[in-house]
Amino acid sequence: MKKKIKYSDEPMAFEVIDDILPSPDKLAFKEDTVKVTITLSKDSVDFFKKHAKKYNARYQTMIRKVLDRYVQHYK
Repeated sequence: MKKKIKYSDEPMAFEVIDDILPSPDKLAFKEDTVKVTITLSKDSVDFFKKHAKKYNARYQTMIRKVLDRYVQHYK
């Protein structure tokens, strides 16, 4: 038999942070792109390839989205 969960009315501490990730509707449209050649560290590429495989995505697209968010933040 499963152990029952005991809930309490204790106050919860939390902090609201800015949402820096784009909403799904902003990810769906096609943008103008420019092809470039860039040299990245092996660790960076391995990181994006690992996460792209996990989410069934393209690692180049993930890198582009990170760069786009960086530009939008500092624009």
